[in-house]
Amino acid sequence: QLQLVESGGGSVQPGGSLRLSCAASGLTWEHGAIAWFRQSPGKEREGVSCLSIRGDTTTYADSVKGRFTISRDKHTVFLRMNSLKPEDTAVYYCAAGPTECWYGMSYPDDFGSWGQGTQVTVSS
Repeated sequence: QLQLVESGGGSVQPGGSLRLSCAASGLTWEHGAIAWFRQSPGKEREGVSCLSIRGDTTTYADSVKGRFTISRDKHTVFLRMNSLKPEDTAVYYCAAGPTECWYGMSYPDDFGSWGQGTQVTVSS
């Protein structure tokens, strides 16, 4: 059974950096894709970045391209976040599921497994 546990959130000033980690025990190639989503109060859950487990291809939301990098080391998925902005403030969730990144980023319900989330706050 797949279990996802996020860590690494915190508070930083604008322009700062954080690295989120998602420990994914039980992750196999059958899961298709693993992704980071975020949600802030009053807003819908937004796909941030996705990694195809089978092909190691990556996908990013336009709002984070060039600033965020998703990577994987065995059963841990990372989200390196640079040049953080106040609008990046949200709870960040790790998710995995039998889907494709190009589709699942817009349809989070296709990811059947979710972590508990980690808070990221960007403020001066």
